[in-house]
Amino acid sequence: MKPTKSNTWKTIRNIFDQIHLYAGLISGLVVIAVCFSGTIYVYNTEIREFMDSERYFVEEQGERLSADRLKAELESQTGADVVGLMWNEEADRTVQFTLKEEGEKGRGTTYYVNPYTAEIVSNSSDKTATAEFMGYMFSLHRWLLLDRVETPILESMGNRDLGRLINGIATLLFLLGVITGIVIWFPNKVKNYKQGLKIKWSGNWKRVNHDLHNTLAFYSLIFLFIMGATGPFWSFTWYREGYQKMFDTYQAPTQRGEASARGERQKPEPAQEEPAGELAAFSLEDVFASTNKELPYEGNIRVSLPSKSGDPVQVSKYRTGFFARAGADQLTLSASDMSVTEAKLFSDMSVRQQIGRSIKSLHVGDIFSQFSKLLWFIACLVATSLPITGTLIWWNKRKKKPAKKKQNQPRVAEMA
Repeated sequence: MKPTKSNTWKTIRNIFDQIHLYAGLISGLVVIAVCFSGTIYVYNTEIREFMDSERYFVEEQGERLSADRLKAELESQTGADVVGLMWNEEADRTVQFTLKEEGEKGRGTTYYVNPYTAEIVSNSSDKTATAEFMGYMFSLHRWLLLDRVETPILESMGNRDLGRLINGIATLLFLLGVITGIVIWFPNKVKNYKQGLKIKWSGNWKRVNHDLHNTLAFYSLIFLFIMGATGPFWSFTWYREGYQKMFDTYQAPTQRGEASARGERQKPEPAQEEPAGELAAFSLEDVFASTNKELPYEGNIRVSLPSKSGDPVQVSKYRTGFFARAGADQLTLSASDMSVTEAKLFSDMSVRQQIGRSIKSLHVGDIFSQFSKLLWFIACLVATSLPITGTLIWWNKRKKKPAKKKQNQPRVAEMA
């Protein structure tokens, strides 16, 4: 007897159903933890700014001081040198300057400065309850809090690597669940597809739970896939390199880049001593003017100042607004005359490279600023709920089987 199309579809669907089930059951608890922390971390910046508003916001007091005046005031107050700054034109916000003392290693200390008075409001070494909480959320999302366990769990790897590995495996299983889920979603009869697009609130709790799992997952599918496909980038070297080669952003790792390939912070190599030379004198206002002339749109400007004579000024400009596209435009300016010596515009890259360089924005949802953040936030809530609703569906199906056997027993007895 020839297998019918209906039977073939049922067989395929059953295979996908089993893969979907066990991928979800195995990864469920980890997915809940990762997606719950991810839901909160989508609004990491907004939460920090709301809870620690005194660090980020000030009262308007007439005209803002120039960036050059603020730089001079800060260097006088701290005795350190300004090595970079993040400048915005919003009247009610602080501006950020990064300073380093002579011989200091690392990135330096970022100071939040009142642009009207040059008063230091706060700095990056001031730990707040909000910063600590968001640190825990990041740790839970990335390493399942295992990086905060001091005693090594395994001899073969550190706790952070172990957390990264478990997270990566669970994320791959989640991605597999997303892919198989769309196959399972399609009904046996195409004409009944509308049933999968709505939730029957009038049904019993089992029906509502089933619809919540299927319908919400369907509407969130594209976002769940993006989150699942980008997540392993920070867990597996082979995945990261494959992603970079696919999207034309791969660079062969060097000895110095091995730590970066593992997603860890690189320690800067000791700088070789060079003949001292005086830095070219220039105005930060000229930097802004040159940048805005080359990039005439509203946005925040990040400036990295040269540390040696002859080094250029590095500038990045970020668009702002509800639907602002992620991806900074980068300029290299001559410190002597502020001319643009190199421009790396995001729009000039190929689509492949744009996707490749937007991996973090794609994962956390700020690819189109607040608009996409809202979509990612909702999708993360759905992702958090899926292991719970899915487990309940599986459990309810398990409970049905014994019930059917009990119902059949009296009939057998009657026949006897």
